[in-house]
Amino acid sequence: MNGPGWVVSGFSAAVVATAVIACGAAMVAVHPVLAIVVNAVVAAGVAPTLWPWRAVPVWRWVLLGGVIGVVGGWVALLFGAG
Repeated sequence: MNGPGWVVSGFSAAVVATAVIACGAAMVAVHPVLAIVVNAVVAAGVAPTLWPWRAVPVWRWVLLGGVIGVVGGWVALLFGAG
């Protein structure tokens, strides 16, 4: 019965990855170090807030997708998707 959870994770991963790539590409146009610093600060600031939600049945799937989306967005930016 994890099918709907994986769908939610996939959707949230796609949305988050798109946002990370779009914002990261805009920041890289200004300065590459800016993109790295801002992404690291946002991830470090959001993680402690979202960590307790991993035990909530529906939100754990959203958070899983968010983590996958952030990592996927960073990898895409690293290889020049922006």
